[in-house]
Amino acid sequence: MKLGLLTAALGELTLEQVAEWASQNGYAALEIACWPAGGGEARRYAGVSHIDVERLDVGAVHRVMDAHGLQISALAYYPNNLDPDPEARAHAHAHLRRVIDAARALGVRVVGTFVGRDHTKPLAESLDDFRAVFPDLVRYAGERDVAIAIENCPMLFSADEWPGGKNLAYAPAIWRELFAAIPDANFGLNLDPSHLHWQQIDPERCVRDFADRLLHVHAKDMEIDRDGLYEHGVLSAGMGWQVPRLPGLGEVRWDRFIAALYRAGYDHVISVEHEDRGFEGDLALVLRGFEIARGALAPYIA
Repeated sequence: MKLGLLTAALGELTLEQVAEWASQNGYAALEIACWPAGGGEARRYAGVSHIDVERLDVGAVHRVMDAHGLQISALAYYPNNLDPDPEARAHAHAHLRRVIDAARALGVRVVGTFVGRDHTKPLAESLDDFRAVFPDLVRYAGERDVAIAIENCPMLFSADEWPGGKNLAYAPAIWRELFAAIPDANFGLNLDPSHLHWQQIDPERCVRDFADRLLHVHAKDMEIDRDGLYEHGVLSAGMGWQVPRLPGLGEVRWDRFIAALYRAGYDHVISVEHEDRGFEGDLALVLRGFEIARGALAPYIA
């Protein structure tokens, strides 16, 4: 396995600057943010375009990566692919296809994204939306020898996302439905244990049960604020008590989780996803956060 990082937290740097820092600080791979150039995405850690897929210069990207001895673990674009607004949904799908095309051109095997959800609909209707939309996207990727890895974040952080969250693919029972609908080998998980931890879902068991669907892995930690849990209760679905942390600063057992990955035969990249509010606000703090994550994870990765 190799240690990588998702570049979205470093939006003020160029790809060249990110690659230089990463290679000098113990990282071997980049999961490169590929939102549409020009932004417009209001969500934290989104809207970053370290590769502009509409003006892709394959040679320039390869030169940057080769100069610093890095690989690209995945291209990253995480919109709501089931957005209830038809125009927003169409825009997301069009850009996702461009990211898939860029992955093919660059020789990158994995594109990370969200399934998304209309959070006003019940689960059964949301699954119907998925079955209507995602087979064509997965087929498009497969024809280009690219795999789509869906992240398991519920996207449930604020009052306007409650109670369903804005990403359908948050739990094993739902993954089974998604994979039954699309059994293709190029459709799988970008597994993030932090979102499992606060839901009381065993991350190690997820690795065992879905070993054949592990296409990519995120490293983000999670702290449960017990005072917040006391005040708000589990029916708040994490709001007020789920606290994203850098690996090593939360409650995920990284030794056990990574051991499960080894046992499952996973041999790709563990990509640090930095969403820790304690280490943001200026570039030095963000980079310090990535250093802390590297220190926590590197002893287990070889």
